[in-house]
Amino acid sequence: MSAGTDAERLTPAGRRVLDAASDLFYRRGIHGVGVDELAATAGVTKKTLYACFGSKDALVARYLRERDRRWRDFLTEGLAPYADDPARALLASFDVLQDWMDREDPRGCGFVNALAELPSADHPGHRAVLEQKRRLLGLLTELAVAADLTEPEDLAGLILLLHEGAVVTRTTGSVPDAPRRARAVAATLVAAAARPA
Repeated sequence: MSAGTDAERLTPAGRRVLDAASDLFYRRGIHGVGVDELAATAGVTKKTLYACFGSKDALVARYLRERDRRWRDFLTEGLAPYADDPARALLASFDVLQDWMDREDPRGCGFVNALAELPSADHPGHRAVLEQKRRLLGLLTELAVAADLTEPEDLAGLILLLHEGAVVTRTTGSVPDAPRRARAVAATLVAAAARPA
């Protein structure tokens, strides 16, 4: 079931709970927010919260899948102008990342933040984070293949590494324009991977 289908199936009360969780989990951390506060913020009872999601762990996973859906929609829209130029789309992914961080990520990557709080591979939220990173790697690989670049899987891995590093260094303030600087490094890699004409 896709995250979009999940979102369509939410009751109004479930939507309020997920919206409250999305805000609170991102701003204060998963462990910093209890179900009592979530229910109160959403204007529902704990019983309703559990009826909608089953457990806090399931709600955490749902929050992460919803965030991933929003990121993918944002990325898809941002890359749409480059549909006919996958090599440019690879580089434009850094511009989209910069825009996303400006709008949505003042505290850094919600997935990396969550992973730091969810070390157990058995936690459904942990799995949701890994799935998000795999999907992004898959998209970057598809673009590298479509651009007919040499060793596209390796190149996509390097570009993902630049994405993740840019997020962390921007969040710490050590490199405020990190996505744009990472883009410049990626441009060198893409140029080196281009096949001779």
